[in-house]
Amino acid sequence: MDANHPPVKTYKQCASDHGISEPTITNVVRKFVNEGLDATIKLKRSINSDNAQRKVDGRVEAKLLEVACGPVPKGHSRWTLRLLEAQMKIILDEPISREAIRRTLKKTNFDLTAATTGASQRKKTQNS
Repeated sequence: MDANHPPVKTYKQCASDHGISEPTITNVVRKFVNEGLDATIKLKRSINSDNAQRKVDGRVEAKLLEVACGPVPKGHSRWTLRLLEAQMKIILDEPISREAIRRTLKKTNFDLTAATTGASQRKKTQNS
């Protein structure tokens, strides 16, 4: 869209090229004109957004699964989300919520209610 760098495209062409709507193009251009480049490229993300920075990255996920597969605290028959939350608060610098733990376990198909949560058992074959 920059007149100094031909070919100059219309809002409709830009929207089509980048797979976004024309109002988005209009809003970005307006923000650039009124507030400048820095304000335009700064992303405002809601903390509840899917694009917000996640507290559970690969390192935390691995640690969580290691704890969940490990021995259950004394006096308990199995891990619960609250127990995992408390244990992860001890292990990590930043606490993570039960919901983040639940999502991580769901993503990895980890079942807290399974009889065993350790190493998977061998699959039964027809000959066995």
